[in-house]
Amino acid sequence: MRIIFRFGGIALLVAAIVILAVLPFATSFVEQWTRRDVELRSRLVFNSARDQVIGLLTRNETDRLAGLFERIASDERVLAIGYCDGEELRSPTRGMPASFACEKAARSDSESFSTITSEGRDILVSSFPLKVSGRTGHLVVLHDLSYADQRGGEARNYLFLALAGVAFGAAALAALIAAFIMRRWLASIRQALDNARAGAAGHPEQENIIPLGQEIRDVLQELESSRRTIDAAHTDWNPDTLRAALANELSGSEVIVVSNREPYIHNQGKDGGISLQIPASGLVSALEPVVRACGGTWVAHGSGTADRETVDANDRVPVPPAHPTYTLRRVWLTEEEQDGYYYGAANEGLWPLCHIAFVRPIFREQDWQYYRSVNEKFADAVVAEAKSEDPIILVQDYHFGLLPRMIRNRLPQATIVTFWHIPWPNAETFGICPWREEIIDGLLGSSILGFHTQAHCNNFLDAVDSYVESRIDRELDSVTYGGEETLIRPYPISIEWPPTALEGQKPVEECRRIVRERLGLPPEMRIGVGIERFDYTKGILDRMQAIDALLTDNPQWKGNFAFVQVAAPTRSKLANYRQLQEEAEALAREINEKHGMPGYEPIKLLVRHHEPDEVFELFRAADLCIVSSLHDGMNLVAKEFVAARDDEEGVLILSAFAGASRELSEALIVNPYNAHAMGLAINRALTMPQPEQRERMRLMRDQVKERNVYRWAGQMLLAASRLRKRQRIRRLVSSGRKRAAANV
Repeated sequence: MRIIFRFGGIALLVAAIVILAVLPFATSFVEQWTRRDVELRSRLVFNSARDQVIGLLTRNETDRLAGLFERIASDERVLAIGYCDGEELRSPTRGMPASFACEKAARSDSESFSTITSEGRDILVSSFPLKVSGRTGHLVVLHDLSYADQRGGEARNYLFLALAGVAFGAAALAALIAAFIMRRWLASIRQALDNARAGAAGHPEQENIIPLGQEIRDVLQELESSRRTIDAAHTDWNPDTLRAALANELSGSEVIVVSNREPYIHNQGKDGGISLQIPASGLVSALEPVVRACGGTWVAHGSGTADRETVDANDRVPVPPAHPTYTLRRVWLTEEEQDGYYYGAANEGLWPLCHIAFVRPIFREQDWQYYRSVNEKFADAVVAEAKSEDPIILVQDYHFGLLPRMIRNRLPQATIVTFWHIPWPNAETFGICPWREEIIDGLLGSSILGFHTQAHCNNFLDAVDSYVESRIDRELDSVTYGGEETLIRPYPISIEWPPTALEGQKPVEECRRIVRERLGLPPEMRIGVGIERFDYTKGILDRMQAIDALLTDNPQWKGNFAFVQVAAPTRSKLANYRQLQEEAEALAREINEKHGMPGYEPIKLLVRHHEPDEVFELFRAADLCIVSSLHDGMNLVAKEFVAARDDEEGVLILSAFAGASRELSEALIVNPYNAHAMGLAINRALTMPQPEQRERMRLMRDQVKERNVYRWAGQMLLAASRLRKRQRIRRLVSSGRKRAAANV
């Protein structure tokens, strides 16, 4: 017992010495950490407001600038904010100390931080340079450091208590270890004595070593399965939220996006100049804030007629053009590669295979060779652009089914997140693909593989189970293949909120008047809309047949209801798409002849591309919208219609075979193959009371607002962050076990 107390006393003395030695350094660390935290908050404020401030200053909108500053300063931690134009302080907020002047702030060509004293309190002044109309000014953000001092004092107290607790714990542990050693030693002595009395040979007792590495992995697995992502119902997802999440979770990480479509396209103008086109794409809206925040790289096919003239010697161009924040790396494809990879293997093979729209997929070996070679070309570009061994790579869509494995073979530590934007069919249907094993192998090179719905995830797991040797964990939705684990997750894509196309829209009643006048319809005419590409998966013919059924069963709507079908030509090189357009035009004529009358056509078929603002004007003018996809991964047209209706009126008729039906359950869900039932749904929509319309639309708008495209990107990136941390811990555990084994 005396020895036990001696061990405990020594441990307590050593712990006290350590506390006295460490506490001053810990105190200094806490103070430095607190200041860095305030500086980081200042940077976040600046990064989120920079573009708006530059725009308002350029346009000299002083009132809006002051309003913006006051909203920022409403944060309880921000004392004040203003803009120093030389020595002049512009638009200071109400909390700006009267004694503050621009000359008190440390200003330079880069961000700077200084501390001033005002009214007996310390204030951190963060100064960020802004170049506006050729002049350089400084955005100044002031933080009251009194709360930081209070936090530092609390942290020091907690640290002292923690160290004291550790000290007493260490002393108790030392005493317990001493007791355990003494007990084992005494037992071994007794055993030796007993053996000696009995004349038996003594054997040293073997100790059992507990494999801690396996236990740590089990704990991590439990934490992973129980931990939930940020609850979108309580998070306002927007570009700023996405940037903040990246700053917290993926600070310093390199991000590379790979897609077939590029976010900026340069084309030759009619006047010989170069025009810039920004595709109206939800994918671009979601991922641009990511690469902007990280200063990453976007690898895409250079499809513009002037794309080659705008890149440097390494096929790179900084974007966005006005304020470059990331790099666009263009990959060049020959016409033969484009025909084989894009039109052939991707859109005549994989597209009809995955959509199950009763169009036979066409599988050509030559197309597949081009598909493989183009994927290799993109893999070369990604590896060339990677500046680290473990970048985060976001691979987009069915054009790159082989790319994840190709990247994995060259960058084994990369975190590869692949999103498959179209449906994944059941295992039996996918089994007709001649290259099924190669596609599955390619996709399982991903760290995380995402689909729109859980049903698509389940179909993929069934396909893996049917066609490759692997270990599938149905509880965790993961596949272990070739010693590597791939997580299979649903990430339903959405649209930006609020939609850019909604800006500048006229009131709903004005939109109704304009659209009816443009189409030659009387003011009392009820209108339905459908807006799609000419694609056989969208059910354009089926919705026209539903209009025929409506007017046949309910002739009172003749002359009182018109359906406007907007259909943009697409993939016109492919026979199925050309044939669909011809059939749609013929069917529209047939229905108009059957139900029309002088001055009235029940179907208005508009065959041209409509810009987003035109689309939203049609949505706002309509009484109902029909989305009759025969099979769709998500279908963002449904969500755009909901987003356009800020009047909370209008009815959405939605196919049960579109992924959006899993989220927008307040729509009228229909089977597009049943024209009669769709006609009944159209009649119900036209007769639905306004209170019911508003209730349904309000719930759907809340859903689209909360689950917007920024949440889609954020959820994938947060999952990638957690995966990287878990893998890092596993590597540490594994290396620790190897070292321990080497020392035994």
